[in-house]
Amino acid sequence: MATATLGGETDFDGWRKAARAFRLAGVGPADAQFVVAGGASGVQGGLFDLPGSDRPRESGDERIENTFAVPASFVDLAREVILHRAEDRFDLMYRLLWRLRDEPDLIRVVSDRDVADAMERAKTVSRASHKMKAFVRFRQAHDDRGEAWVAWFEPPHRVLEKTAPFFQRRFTTMRWSILTPDGSAFWDGENMRFGPPATRDMAPAEDEIEAFWKTYYASTFNPARLKVKTMQGEMAKTYWKNLPEAALIPELVAASSVRTEAMVATPAPSPNARFARAVAPDLHAARPDAQAVPESLAEVAEGVKACRRCPLYRDATQGVCGEGPKQARLMIVGEQPGDQEDLAGRPFVGPAGAVLDVALEEAGIDRADVYVTNAVKHFKHEPRGKRRLHKTPDAGEVQACRWWLDAERRLLKPKVVLALGATAGLAVLGRKPAVMRERGAPLALTDGGTAMLTVHPSYLLRLPDPAAKAQARRLFIDDLATVRALMG
Repeated sequence: MATATLGGETDFDGWRKAARAFRLAGVGPADAQFVVAGGASGVQGGLFDLPGSDRPRESGDERIENTFAVPASFVDLAREVILHRAEDRFDLMYRLLWRLRDEPDLIRVVSDRDVADAMERAKTVSRASHKMKAFVRFRQAHDDRGEAWVAWFEPPHRVLEKTAPFFQRRFTTMRWSILTPDGSAFWDGENMRFGPPATRDMAPAEDEIEAFWKTYYASTFNPARLKVKTMQGEMAKTYWKNLPEAALIPELVAASSVRTEAMVATPAPSPNARFARAVAPDLHAARPDAQAVPESLAEVAEGVKACRRCPLYRDATQGVCGEGPKQARLMIVGEQPGDQEDLAGRPFVGPAGAVLDVALEEAGIDRADVYVTNAVKHFKHEPRGKRRLHKTPDAGEVQACRWWLDAERRLLKPKVVLALGATAGLAVLGRKPAVMRERGAPLALTDGGTAMLTVHPSYLLRLPDPAAKAQARRLFIDDLATVRALMG
């Protein structure tokens, strides 16, 4: 039996070195043993202790190769699995390592028993790390350097070193310690270091802040949204003994039905008067002639800012009206304001606007002579973290906003209206066009003007292939050149 003694329960580098040596020496999984120095097995010895009788002979085709590469995905998986508490974790990963030479794509075979087992253990470790981030509770302490914070935590797996950097980033200005049965982490405001295992009595039992924390937790507890099974699934009872607020949970759960009934019976409060004054007025409700057609572009701009014709105004920063000279012979209609346009209150000032500006210049059209606007005047989006992702307006929203686009067209009387994309085409033509099939061809409008379709500049930005992007850009500029010819 070939035995490797590791420096600790999470000694990944020691395991990797020993496992690699075993594999190159031809030591099969059944003949490889990994033990932890000072562990329950009590086995001692060198890092790579291979008895002479077990060494393979280096002759003929049995020659040992001196190199062996494994995919990065296996290394990442092994780093996670080794943090698991299962005693056979080193053996499991060595079995996978042994097979990888002959099965280089093994880690992709998720139906394989060993691969599935390793991935499940890695998932469990990741979950333990997440729970540690959620359920560590620091208590205030003092030493000769002043204020410090100490937490006691009992993770189901050995995730302290994996998770400690999270607390370093989150509590950079605090001095803190996290004590666990597996080891300790210390942050002094500048450096992170790890120490030996600790016991619960080494951490403070409570502090002055705890009473405030319990009061806050109780005040934010919403009985109407209580789901006991879901709560226990996310915050298993095994963690409760180290959570100050856990002492309140049985009482809060027991009283939840009574509190819910009281909440339902309580009359709704009056609206916040200050907030009501801050909301832009509804132009159509405030003016007796609200349905009158705007008589100037200034009235259109005023109306767009106060428009409530569809729900899009609720999430947008502001309405974005068109912009350009009153005598413009060309009107360019886009889809809707983007993120930057919504913040600036002006159309085509973002990345798509920059593409349009350059293309207009190459086609011989001065942007200053063009009136640019959008089919929809508010930014439709969905939040994604700190970003607001564009969502295409639906037909109802386009129809509601045609009031303003039709007013702009009536007041400007442009000779040519260029619709950028299908949404703009729907607003201008009253039907959803096939942009790629109809682009570049003049289309007669009922007011005597001429419309033309082409792609939206954002389409050019989304193309990943450089060759396809260059071709699409040439076609876009050709369409703009046709527009220039139509303008006369």
